[in-house]
Amino acid sequence: MAKVKAAIIGSGNIGTDLMIKIMRNSDVLEMGAFVGIDPESDGLKRAARMGVATTAEGIDGLVALPVWPEIGVVFDATSAGAHKRHSDIVTGAGKVMIDLTPAAIGPYVIPVVNGDAHLDASNVNMVTCGGQATIPIVAAVSSVATVHYGEIVASISSKSAGPGTRANIDEFTETTSRGIEEVGGAAKGKAIIILNPAEPPLLMRDTVFTLSSGADETEIEAAILAMVAKVQSYVPGYRLKQKVQFERFGSNNPVKIPGLGSFEGIKTSVYLEVEGAAHYLPAYAGNLDIMTSAGLKTAEKIATRRLQKEAA
Repeated sequence: MAKVKAAIIGSGNIGTDLMIKIMRNSDVLEMGAFVGIDPESDGLKRAARMGVATTAEGIDGLVALPVWPEIGVVFDATSAGAHKRHSDIVTGAGKVMIDLTPAAIGPYVIPVVNGDAHLDASNVNMVTCGGQATIPIVAAVSSVATVHYGEIVASISSKSAGPGTRANIDEFTETTSRGIEEVGGAAKGKAIIILNPAEPPLLMRDTVFTLSSGADETEIEAAILAMVAKVQSYVPGYRLKQKVQFERFGSNNPVKIPGLGSFEGIKTSVYLEVEGAAHYLPAYAGNLDIMTSAGLKTAEKIATRRLQKEAA
């Protein structure tokens, strides 16, 4: 089967892990180029040892590589600030950009929620690691109920947060909050991220709270369990940490949400854990693993669509 050549911009943790996933697991993509700005980075050295074309001159170096005309898909694993220029060059050349930064130029994509909705887009945004872990749960509740409010708390090991993640903290909360609303279906969304300095490093933990009406606990729990199974198809370390919890609020004890007022209905609490596959990163870095897994899943769908069009 023909494969689509991929390039990755960003030779840090996310980019390197993604490269290894493509080379080990993908039947649709093959590595074409690996791009960084630090010639001494472990990622660039590793890519060179694995026979992948490399450059330490950023996007300009990528365009200058002989393999550039053959590249069909480009992943951006740098920063929100650098992404716009990268996107302009990549999409201007007729290639597809998979954005793993919180820049959010293209539509938000969560593979199990709207993975088939933007297969023809020139730029798709993978929201954030916290978004990939939690928005499917909000969407699951939204599929059976009206979600008035969705709040997520993503707790990740400080050791798994590299310079790019730290530089994008503000964008993380803004982008994830919007994703909870636009993809998750909540009327109002809020996101919080915690960098946990504990030693030994802890696995990624995510808590999802929704306030909903229009469905009972049994319907909500069934939708959540079905969604967890779907995410596990490409992130095996994704799991519920305990049973789904429910609390009812009636006219005699409404819950008050600042800025939203009083609420009556069901509060659903979901506690998740994400263990990484440890392809390149330690198992505790589930936050990075779910991001690269979601990016790869999305890129494969888009690349398959492109191959089908070419064959038609």
